[in-house]
Amino acid sequence: MLTRWSDVDRMFNTINLLRNSIDGLSSDFDRSYRWNVDWPGETSTPKTNIYDLGGKFEVRAEVPGFSRNDLSIKIQGNYLELSGTRSAKIPEGYSVHRIERKTASFTRSFTLPTEVNADGVEATLKNGILRLSLPKSAAAQPRQIAIG
Repeated sequence: MLTRWSDVDRMFNTINLLRNSIDGLSSDFDRSYRWNVDWPGETSTPKTNIYDLGGKFEVRAEVPGFSRNDLSIKIQGNYLELSGTRSAKIPEGYSVHRIERKTASFTRSFTLPTEVNADGVEATLKNGILRLSLPKSAAAQPRQIAIG
């Protein structure tokens, strides 16, 4: 029995459409699905924004569950390093029923476009947001030059 080529071509187009749908599904299964992967504090590094405000940089990092004693900030020239460790201590006399909030630690480092005046840095921690104000060094600040 002879069939028309258009029927065969339509059949292969349908098979390709099915294959593309299956490929889309398999790429979803290749992702790492873990409990709480998108919850703040459970990822390996905090989400961080860095803004350039002209005379200074402002850094905002999400660090929920970390206290100021858990965090460390190091600045050298234009290199910034944020690190922290949060422990989940079991109180004495308590037995564990369930633990979902585990010990967490992170280290993030950034190379800023210009050097920072380390003496003028201000850091605050409020509602799980670490905010750093990093004034640029005097050499990095733009200066108005008078024409003589």
